[in-house]
Amino acid sequence: MKTHHYIFLTTVLFIILFYDQNMGLNLGIITVIYSILTFFRTPVKNRTPTFFFLFITSLFSAAAFAWYGDFPSFLAIVSSVLLLGYRSKNRRMKILLLVPVIVTNCSTFLCRFFSFDKWLPKRKIPGFWQKMFAFILIPLLLISVFFGVYSAGSDHFANLFTNIELDINFWQLIAITALGLFVAFNYWNYIVERIIYKTNGLLDNNFGEKDKVLKPTYSFFDLDTERMSGLISLLALNILLVFFIITYNYEQFYETVKSPSRLSQETHERVNVVIISIVMAIFVIMFYFKSSFNFDPKAGLMKILAKVWIFLNAVLVISALVKNAEYIENYGFTYKRFGVYAFLILSFIGLVMTYIKIQLRKRNVFLFNVMTWYIYGTILACSYINWGGIITSQNMKRKDFMINYYETTINFNEKQLLEYAERNHNQKLKQKVLNKVKPQQEEKMLSKILYYQTIK
Repeated sequence: MKTHHYIFLTTVLFIILFYDQNMGLNLGIITVIYSILTFFRTPVKNRTPTFFFLFITSLFSAAAFAWYGDFPSFLAIVSSVLLLGYRSKNRRMKILLLVPVIVTNCSTFLCRFFSFDKWLPKRKIPGFWQKMFAFILIPLLLISVFFGVYSAGSDHFANLFTNIELDINFWQLIAITALGLFVAFNYWNYIVERIIYKTNGLLDNNFGEKDKVLKPTYSFFDLDTERMSGLISLLALNILLVFFIITYNYEQFYETVKSPSRLSQETHERVNVVIISIVMAIFVIMFYFKSSFNFDPKAGLMKILAKVWIFLNAVLVISALVKNAEYIENYGFTYKRFGVYAFLILSFIGLVMTYIKIQLRKRNVFLFNVMTWYIYGTILACSYINWGGIITSQNMKRKDFMINYYETTINFNEKQLLEYAERNHNQKLKQKVLNKVKPQQEEKMLSKILYYQTIK
């Protein structure tokens, strides 16, 4: 099939799946269709391990959204499919350029769509599809739009058609068609501007030969002065960090026990400080090791100090992880406490990648290229796992289990609440949960969220 076949086919399927439906199972189905069509359309040379990984995650993300239908699974499904389509055409393009490619294509959609000669097949004699497009689709689209405009401006005009009963929501049909066409066109017929292709070379992980020439970063410093500045700065920062780790751990593990609310506030504040500290530490190392010092034979001590600083920051992250674990043991699981784990683990990975950058002499952009993939992995983890179910099932074992909180604040925990209600003979809770589930189970087929269909 040609590009225009893919565009029209997926637009029609989009209309069939989404017209007069809420978002649910239908988005999972259309994602599977897009993923499979992309797989068969992708040249063999572009079917790299990364492409296969993204193909699999797209299918899993589609299943996750069909099951949960929440924002994390929506984010996973969008990022997976966009990355899959991007990699199917550009196996060497960096992931960081996906956003400018999307922005460029969305902003130029109208101009590119109406440039029919560039995406519709060129024939001297119009074929069947060209005639369908010219004689039916374009007039139908124009008539629909102007009918809506004229009906809004004249009651008598609108009343001419009151006796014609068609069970069709024209405005919704137009909106669904436009959205489906917008998505299909930008997915199958996206372009990468020349300036973006040129930028791709600047995002390479490894240094070029010209980057290996020893020279100071600023004209008002010579190389020796800048090297000494780095040594003094990193040595002072290491000493400062040692004192901070000592006081930080003392405050966390040895001070008198405080009220839960006060402890919660202080824990989150300290975790925020740790994360900000890690990010700033990575940026400082990126500043000193962005080019020449990676290849300076006299910068050995500076590298050692940088690695020591990375190690001390890792100790700080581990301290925060231990405190968060202790906090969970005492007061139970919440979304925020899982989020603390996620941010701290990402911070720790960032430190490991920074160490690798120094050790293997990588460019600064290496950190952004790698960490983008880890953030994508975090999105997948958030969408695939029922965190609400885990939180409820674990906290049910606690004496301070507050039912009202888990009814209103935690998602996808209905199975656990029903189990709790059965065990404790709480008919009121059982009825509340069933009343919440019933509307979801009565949704139209394509609007269903599969999780709720498994609750009896």
